[in-house]
Amino acid sequence: MMNDNESNSWTARGAQHVLLTPTQMAAADRATIDSGIPGASLMAAAGAAVALAIRARWSSRPTVVLCGTGNNGGDGWVVARLLQEAGWPVRVALLGDRSQLQGDAAWAARAWAGGVEPARPACLVGAKLVVDALLGAGLNRVVSGAVAEMISAVNAAAVPVCAVDVPSGLDGATGQPCGAAIQADLTVTFFRRKPGHLLLPGRLLCGELVCARIGIPVAVLGAVGSETWANHPDLWRAAFPWPGSASHKYCRGHALVVGGDRLLGAGRLACLAAARIGAGLVTLAVPQSAWALQIAALTSVMVEALPADESVAAAVADLRRNALLIGPGLVRKKTAKAQVLALLATRRPCVLDAGALTAFQDEPQVLVQALHAGCVLTPHEGEFARLFALEGDKLHRAAVASRDSGAVVVLKGADTVVAAPDGRCVINDNAPPCLATAGAGDVLAGMIVGLLAAGMSAFEAACAAVWLHGLAADRLGWGLIAEDLPSALPAALQTLAEWD
Repeated sequence: MMNDNESNSWTARGAQHVLLTPTQMAAADRATIDSGIPGASLMAAAGAAVALAIRARWSSRPTVVLCGTGNNGGDGWVVARLLQEAGWPVRVALLGDRSQLQGDAAWAARAWAGGVEPARPACLVGAKLVVDALLGAGLNRVVSGAVAEMISAVNAAAVPVCAVDVPSGLDGATGQPCGAAIQADLTVTFFRRKPGHLLLPGRLLCGELVCARIGIPVAVLGAVGSETWANHPDLWRAAFPWPGSASHKYCRGHALVVGGDRLLGAGRLACLAAARIGAGLVTLAVPQSAWALQIAALTSVMVEALPADESVAAAVADLRRNALLIGPGLVRKKTAKAQVLALLATRRPCVLDAGALTAFQDEPQVLVQALHAGCVLTPHEGEFARLFALEGDKLHRAAVASRDSGAVVVLKGADTVVAAPDGRCVINDNAPPCLATAGAGDVLAGMIVGLLAAGMSAFEAACAAVWLHGLAADRLGWGLIAEDLPSALPAALQTLAEWD
């Protein structure tokens, strides 16, 4: 768990980017109501926010508002009333019986002056817009029966859909559909986003996402105690290791990258990324058979040959080499194991990627026992599964793996999760599809070790590198290949330097 200083610092810096599970959001609602703000006021504000977002995107058209019997449905009743008052042709279809409505949802339904029809597939006939207020974000059971039938009908209707809070059928905590989920074009949520809005496939099911203020005070975040954020510079920018006027290469750190004798491009990509991101010096240590090829290909990176037995003892003897990376291009498991354990034994910040992880797939406990707090593991889903026998959603698995291993875990993908042993997690959502290309992970590993060398902590270095990786790729756009990414980092860093 976070200590108090870390908790307060991240909550203060990243309050806007906190992610709340449905359970935590319910607690925020309760705390707000307990402070004297009526629940009906929150519901009215939520419905108004949805109606405003709809009117900003679509012209008046025949609209069906699908309501469930809970508070999510209550928001839907408010949306229907406000759209009708604005002159829109609106119908309400209720999934369930009106006698089931209670509390604020019953209040919202009483304010609706129009008719109510059953929520059945036939109610969609003639609709040019569907407002989905059937199910809330806390759903964690498989949908079935009339609910599943309605979800299927909405998806088959080929009309725009605005979802209230989350698309019905989506688990707001995990981003996973509970058997089936509505595909929305627009989702309007309230106060803070949920992990399921960012994790795949939830992010895709939400379409465009709007997070609206509805009167919940930011102060309730302290009581809710979330440890998950959307990755953003506000969280780690203050710790970014910018060089000062008096800086020189040695005070910016020296990154050591241990490479193999095959897949040579991987090591080069990692080294160039480490140098671009901020390391003052970078050395690539490779087997003797690869030395001539690597030294001919690299100019701003030093290259040295490992001894015949490929021991890394001499390479790490220089204590100025303060951050280590091994894995890119490493394919020989027996050699890799010995090298990884030797690097970890130095207790210096260390990034383990690719071959450094797969080398231990038959005995992951050996690796876990050697890890320390300065380590960053960067597995993709396949590598992660071979190291950690964990089930559940991506956020949960990354958090447990980090806690149990004592290392920072970067579980890669379009929805990369970075987890720290103290419980903090971020979900990254700025990686474009064009980043799915060979070698991109080698660049990311090099970026992380470069920031470690420059003095950033393991967790914040990983968060910063993942975000800048996505920004650089987004600026490059379609057609990028991995070797484009290091050259795109100066522009990404300039953006970060000018961030307001």
